[in-house]
Amino acid sequence: MDALLILGGLLLIVIGLVWLVTLAFGSSLFWGLGSLFPPLTLLYVVRHWRTARKAVVLGSLGFIPLVIGLVLLADHDPTRLHAILSLRWLEPAEQAPKELAIDLRGQLHGETFAPQQAELIDGVLSLREGEDFFARREVNIRLPRVPMGELRLDILPGDSGPLPEIEINWLQPEQDLPEARRLRQGYTLHLNLQPLAPNKMAGEFHLILPPQYQTALSGKLELFTDRLRYREGKVDTHFDSRDTLVYVLEDYLQRRYVSRNVSVRPLPTLNLPAQQVDVQIEAVVDGQVQPLALTLSKSPNRGWMVQGDNYPRLPATLVAPVVQLASKPVEAPRSRSTLDRRLRFSLERLLRAPDQYLNLRMRALTEKGRAAEGQFAGINADGRIVIRRELSGPGEASYILRPTEVTQIELLEP
Repeated sequence: MDALLILGGLLLIVIGLVWLVTLAFGSSLFWGLGSLFPPLTLLYVVRHWRTARKAVVLGSLGFIPLVIGLVLLADHDPTRLHAILSLRWLEPAEQAPKELAIDLRGQLHGETFAPQQAELIDGVLSLREGEDFFARREVNIRLPRVPMGELRLDILPGDSGPLPEIEINWLQPEQDLPEARRLRQGYTLHLNLQPLAPNKMAGEFHLILPPQYQTALSGKLELFTDRLRYREGKVDTHFDSRDTLVYVLEDYLQRRYVSRNVSVRPLPTLNLPAQQVDVQIEAVVDGQVQPLALTLSKSPNRGWMVQGDNYPRLPATLVAPVVQLASKPVEAPRSRSTLDRRLRFSLERLLRAPDQYLNLRMRALTEKGRAAEGQFAGINADGRIVIRRELSGPGEASYILRPTEVTQIELLEP
């Protein structure tokens, strides 16, 4: 209501001023040009009051709703009123500093490619352009093994052996799913990335695919090695990611059990961003498994935290206990079967026993050549396959595929 009053008042004032200038031009060209300058406008009103009074009255009426609107705005939102009156809205908006220093030049599928997000997690180097559910353009490089420390690779088109798999994705405006192409050899790749504390790598990147792919990318690259974010040297608990929640949980458990020997089993699939999350976890504390049901909530000041967390900080000189309590036998952590389920995996087996593959990473190709990769989340009520993918930024997304449109499906972990 206050905004309408303010806008209505300003509109009446503007109409009155335009009418006044029109009347001045009707009197003479001299008064018309002079009325464009405020001092001469006032002089024209005084000298030609009988002609100008209607326009002056109309403009003056505009101050009534303008003042009422400003008073209402000051009553319920004084900060906004102060911002309007201080003319801060005229200043150019401050752009947030970029998280990553990416200086890559090139193209993907014949279109200019300028990635804003880059990460190397679980042996997959991803370059992504676009903030939507599906990237406008994306490059994924699956390395033969997870790198430890620096990463150096030099691959030529004639090389063979266990080489990284290159996948490119692009989304056309008229399409629902992105197009995908993969190749395992015949490309040029140069990587020289050095660790950069606390969770980054930076260095040279150079990729050229065969001519039919119309893809080449070269320059300096900086990327994240996990989904934690840091602010002033400390973990930013406001960032929405599974890694952030694991960090918060481990910090909570260390203070609750007064022990640094704490780890959390992989969390189930979470719907982020959110303001509150209920989790069922298995924590390993000093070698003992502790099943816990916890609730995490997000506050503007502290970020993510466990509800009911009132435990003090750990002492700086905490010593691990020498004697272990033996009243209960220590339960060895359950491990997955050593059988590699990738060897006999198929679409039929997935549909027949979906529970055996929950939360495992897999990749599916559809009839149109589009790729869906992520964690298997089960079969929904309509009999469709649900694959969830954690985005580079906060949040997760889901692919929902009909079994009849899947031409190839691959399990990516045992």
